[in-house]
Amino acid sequence: MSSIYICSVIESQNAMEFQDTKQVGSWGERTAQSFLEENGYTVLETNWRCSHKEVDIIAQKDSTVIFVEVKTRTTTFINPADAVNKQKQKLLLSAANYYVRRNKLDCDVRFDIISIIARNGSYTIEHIENAFYPKVQ
Repeated sequence: MSSIYICSVIESQNAMEFQDTKQVGSWGERTAQSFLEENGYTVLETNWRCSHKEVDIIAQKDSTVIFVEVKTRTTTFINPADAVNKQKQKLLLSAANYYVRRNKLDCDVRFDIISIIARNGSYTIEHIENAFYPKVQ
């Protein structure tokens, strides 16, 4: 089951003026990290890499390790969460499997998406818990 949290927060206009998409993405990841920490999560890793795969945030809450994909947009033409397609989900699953094995973890694992839309000096955060479930093959 998914849980969605929506927060609107007014930011200074300067903080919302981005030069390029990389800047937007970095700001979104920092904002998502703060959001998670404010909601009782412990952030274990940010921008964790394994080969050509990257996980934006690896966090923990209680005994569950959560792999979080953050998508940030400055327009509402497309829902940022829609950018986490099947191929991206496969990459996240592969990275998560490696992370769990490498760290010898014995815990529940979850895949979340944090979608952020930043416009007109404010932003909205949508946190989708259990955003997708990996297929067993």
